[in-house]
Amino acid sequence: MPELIPADVRHRLRDLTLSTRRAVGDRGLGAHRSASRGAGLEFAQYRPYEQGDEPRQIDWKLYGRSDRFFVREAERESPVALWILLDASGSMTTGGRFDAARGLTAALAELALLQGDRFALAVLGDGRLQVMPAGGGARQRDRLHLMLHSLSAAGGSTDEAGLAPLWERIGPRDLIAVISDFFDPAIAALAVRMAAAGREVLAIQVLTVEERDFSFEGGHRFRDPETGEELVGDAAALRDEFLARFGAAQAALHAELDAGGIRHAELVTDQPLDTPLRQLFGRRG
Repeated sequence: MPELIPADVRHRLRDLTLSTRRAVGDRGLGAHRSASRGAGLEFAQYRPYEQGDEPRQIDWKLYGRSDRFFVREAERESPVALWILLDASGSMTTGGRFDAARGLTAALAELALLQGDRFALAVLGDGRLQVMPAGGGARQRDRLHLMLHSLSAAGGSTDEAGLAPLWERIGPRDLIAVISDFFDPAIAALAVRMAAAGREVLAIQVLTVEERDFSFEGGHRFRDPETGEELVGDAAALRDEFLARFGAAQAALHAELDAGGIRHAELVTDQPLDTPLRQLFGRRG
């Protein structure tokens, strides 16, 4: 399988710290006190067993009473989970956008892995929701890469009813990173709702070179990959209007994310894959 993360990007990831606003100092996700798996100083809560949990973490006495698997969590200095929400709707197919989005997903997971943090993936697209539960370690990374290689972008976004399982799985202290072109207002609305519910949310928008520069020449047929609608026109005549309207739409999106308290960054497909990660998680971030 082809590498999702270029070698130079993988090297630079070691200079970044995947951090939340709750983090203390420079230690990243695990820098704050949170409920997590494993032995700890003080009991916190039970949670349902998830794929990737080790059998030794199951409370077998509780299983004997309930006939269900539960993991006993303890309060300690340890990582929360990073949830990566990946937009796989039809508009993500253009201009190498989905390849860049998959690479970003892998890079975010690699950051979590380097810090010993857990990570999970939720794929939104074609009206469905696909979830890889939170886990840690090299095996979790292998599962993530296999899933990313099998994905393709198609159809519309996942509707609100289909997103319901996310609210059950994502913990109140977990960090959420949404990777999308944000052309569907429902994606931004989901990020804002999650932030309003107390989750910390990051947004990474993936754009193509054509969307930034409108570098088309001559007569051109533009087609919406999700609706199939087409627009035929002269590129030079359309350029100024497109750039003005696109700039206004971008300003409105940024204002919506800012109002929701959501940190955001942007990747254009001709930029290094770690560009938005350095904006969000570099020393000044």
